[in-house]
Amino acid sequence: MPACRLGTRGSALARAQTRLVADRLAAAGWDVEIVRIRTAGDRVQRDRSLPLARGAFVKELEGALLDGRIDLAVHSAKDMPTDETPGVVVAALPARGDARDAVVTRDGTGLDTLTRGARVATESPRRRAFLLSERPDLQIVGIRGNVDTRLSRLDEGRCEALVLALAGLERLGLAERVGEVLDPERMVPAVGQGALAVQARADDPLAAAIAFLDHAPTRRAVLAERAFLAAMGGGCRAPFAAHARLEEGELVARGAALEPEGREVLRHLVRGPVGEATHLGRRLAREMLDLGAGALVREGGP
Repeated sequence: MPACRLGTRGSALARAQTRLVADRLAAAGWDVEIVRIRTAGDRVQRDRSLPLARGAFVKELEGALLDGRIDLAVHSAKDMPTDETPGVVVAALPARGDARDAVVTRDGTGLDTLTRGARVATESPRRRAFLLSERPDLQIVGIRGNVDTRLSRLDEGRCEALVLALAGLERLGLAERVGEVLDPERMVPAVGQGALAVQARADDPLAAAIAFLDHAPTRRAVLAERAFLAAMGGGCRAPFAAHARLEEGELVARGAALEPEGREVLRHLVRGPVGEATHLGRRLAREMLDLGAGALVREGGP
């Protein structure tokens, strides 16, 4: 019987996501031990004075892989830097959850029903810019913490709405809290949103052994999105967005670049063969840069 130690962050969402992978492995006859690893991102969530750097939720798990404390690591794909860490590989991208964003309010209504000046809480520059592009009257307030912490702050009246990843709410059994699901054409999702990435050591036979977890359409879509982000020169905190999916035998990639205060939004869409995901993502970035995406994003910078 194959055995592995599966590394995860300690949040409820991270544990729920890791359990999805653990259940798949167990169903295939694997003996799975789940190991919790505390990350820099978890510490930052508790202390707003600390910056949320790229890879904050990833590096400690990769370190645990490399030093042999765990055999596999489960990440949210959207947390992963575009630069790959030597010695580890993304061995599997399981079937993606819903990539869309969701609005959560106390009364179960959506974005359009919020009163003028309503406080909407998010830490995402992407979500902030999209929200202000539609509703410049809104007050966008920062918020950190795990999903349950954010929901409790909403319920306490510290804000009138939250914008969260729909997949995370569904994985936590909280889909009933959703007031509105935002179409990707309206709010383009973050790169990798809704997808999980399972890492292994590059030289470990386990990397090949878990290939059955991989979902080809998800891998192609995420490869395209990550290639786009890398070519744009952005990280998970940049006001860029991309969402790719298979449509009628083609890979369709939708991208967006936003002026940080939402004053301008550049959207673009490309199509191509499913086997050329990385090329398609780079093409999307190149065409958007030619249209002025880089200058648009820098307008709100220091």
